[in-house]
Amino acid sequence: MDPETGQSQRYQSRMQRQKAIVDAAIVRANKSKGLLLVLTGNGKGKSSSAFGMAARALGHGMRVGVAQFIKGRSDTGEEAFFRQQKNIVWHVLGEGFTWDTQDLARDRETARRGWVVVQTMLCDTSIDLLILDELTYPLKFGWLEINEILADLQNRPAMQHVVITGRAAPDVLCQAADTVTEMRDVKHAFQTGIQAQTGIDY
Repeated sequence: MDPETGQSQRYQSRMQRQKAIVDAAIVRANKSKGLLLVLTGNGKGKSSSAFGMAARALGHGMRVGVAQFIKGRSDTGEEAFFRQQKNIVWHVLGEGFTWDTQDLARDRETARRGWVVVQTMLCDTSIDLLILDELTYPLKFGWLEINEILADLQNRPAMQHVVITGRAAPDVLCQAADTVTEMRDVKHAFQTGIQAQTGIDY
């Protein structure tokens, strides 16, 4: 047997074994439910990943809700794009970064008002995917009570998917989630003095 034929046969054998493993896993995955996903970590891409899921859901004719905590601006590329789409409702609930507001009582009240909006969306059976962008910060700073948030998430419609983004997601939230992804910074342009770029960072 020549080397190329042998390599081809070994490759085919490996792929056959891999297919058997994947097929068995697909058979075992026989449940369907609304997922709770957490995208956390210090790396770039948490919100971007969530909005990618929003695009995917819209492509399937699903209805999407977005609630943005912390962010107070309404000039981001993602909002400009998604507001042109049907089947999406978008709420900017923040007033800007905490180092800009510098008012603890005001930040707490803003977060509280924002969660009241989210509670309505968590009761809306027509929303298939709900993105809670940067929700981890109000939780980390203690502006919102984690047990109340977990209870509201638990009581949402059975097939409603929720994606939560932000750094330092609380352990108890990660434990409650079905899927947790941690983004890690290897290298970031901002660290070398490059400002946030239109279409890439906002």
